[in-house]
Order: sequence, then C-alpha cells, then structure tokens
Amino acid sequence: MEDKIYWVFILALPVSCIAWTVTKEQIFKEAQVFFSNQSEKSRYILVRKICYMFTCEYCFSHYVTLLLLIITQYKLLYPDWRGYLISGFSIIWIANVYMSLYNIIRIDLKKEKIIAKQQEDKLKSDKIIVVDQHS
Repeated sequence: MEDKIYWVFILALPVSCIAWTVTKEQIFKEAQVFFSNQSEKSRYILVRKICYMFTCEYCFSHYVTLLLLIITQYKLLYPDWRGYLISGFSIIWIANVYMSLYNIIRIDLKKEKIIAKQQEDKLKSDKIIVVDQHS
C-alpha cells in the first residue's frame, strides 16, 4: 500500500503541468482569450461553463485527472470505483497545491526581476549624473 500512496504525488505532477500550461502559459494565449470571451459572453450556459473549464487551472485539473486515471487505471485504498474517486480527488488536490507553489515562486521571481531592473535603472541614472558633473 505504501507504494500506491507516493504515486499520488507523482501523478499530480503531469496534471499540474498540463493544467497550468493550458490555462496560463503564452503558448495557448489565443485559445485562452477565445475561451475566456466565450465563458463570459455566450448566450448558452452550457457553452459558458465548458469554455470556463479551459480558463481555470483548478477546473481543468479535474478533467486532466480523469483522463490520467483512465490511462493509468490508478486506484487508491479501494480496488473498485471508490478507489478511482479517492485517487482522483487526491491527485486534484495535490496538483493544485503544486500549482499554488509554482505560482508563488513565479511571483517571487517576477518581483526580484522588477527590483533588479529598478536598481539597474537607478544605477544608470546615477552614472549619467556623475558623468555630467565631471564634464
């Protein structure tokens, strides 16, 4: 049973990777804009809900997990449908923890990059002032 538990953490990795990439990264920007517009403006509630699924990493992770469970047939704790249910929600939860951590790291990196750029600009402007004073 111990070996099955760690598989939850491993299977959550591709779920989080796929869900994040499809819903957040620039490579899918055109699709994200399209689905976002449809999720807000469609006349049909079903279209709005289906399109929203492609804009929300949490929502999308459910469908990626479902596909992954079909492919891997991974079950946790029980050998029947209950095992699929428990493993599915476990993978979804852990995948979303991974995505939250990744988002925090990205924000910190962006913040550091902005601070470094501001300091670089300040150094450049200080250097220009010093050079002008010597002229």
